[in-house]
Amino acid sequence: MAATKKKKSKSKPKTYKGKSLKPGGGGRFQKLKDKLKGKVKNPGAVAAKIGRKKYGKKKMAKFSAQGRKRAATKKKATKKK
Repeated sequence: MAATKKKKSKSKPKTYKGKSLKPGGGGRFQKLKDKLKGKVKNPGAVAAKIGRKKYGKKKMAKFSAQGRKRAATKKKATKKK
């Protein structure tokens, strides 16, 4: 008998509170904010600071723009319903 290859099944991408965990998806940022909640005064600012250190100023600005664009698209979609 010949060995059979297992087919890779396409699973859903990992998410956190409906946000993708891929860089720029917002999920990792949200996860970090939730982890910092209660420990610091402004968890969003601390998460952004960490992200800027990791990815740099330009890439974080790109991620932020993607998030704002995604939020605006979702807002428009819910208004039309």
